[in-house]
Amino acid sequence: MPSIAILGASTDRSKFGNKAVRVFADRGYEVYPVNPKADEIEGWKAYKSITDVPLNELDMVSFYLPPPIGLKVIDEVAKKTVKEVWLNPGAESDELMERGEELGLTMIAACSIVGVGSSPSDYD
Repeated sequence: MPSIAILGASTDRSKFGNKAVRVFADRGYEVYPVNPKADEIEGWKAYKSITDVPLNELDMVSFYLPPPIGLKVIDEVAKKTVKEVWLNPGAESDELMERGEELGLTMIAACSIVGVGSSPSDYD
C-alpha cells in the first residue's frame, strides 16, 4: 500500500488539506495527516509533525502549507526517505523548491490530487 504524509491536513472538509486526505484514502493510500492541532482527520490519526509519522520511508509528502512554514519543515521531511514531495498551489515557492532539491528531494510543484487522477471538486 503506498503511503503519503499530508502536511497541512485540515479538519475543515472545505479545505484542500482535508480533500487530499479523502482522495488519497479513496485511492488506497496509507494516509498520515500532519496537523499540530488535530488528533484525528477523517478517521486517520493525525500527527503533530512529520517527525512523528512512524514510517521512515514514504511514497509521497504533499504540502498544504504557506511557503514560509514549508521552509521551516522541509529539512525534517528530508530526514525521511521520500520518493516525491508535492507542493500544491499556494504552497510552492522558488526558495522552497530550491531548498528541497538541495536536500536531495524530488520536488514537484503541482496539485497532488490531480496528480493521482482525481479532481478536488469531486470532494466538495
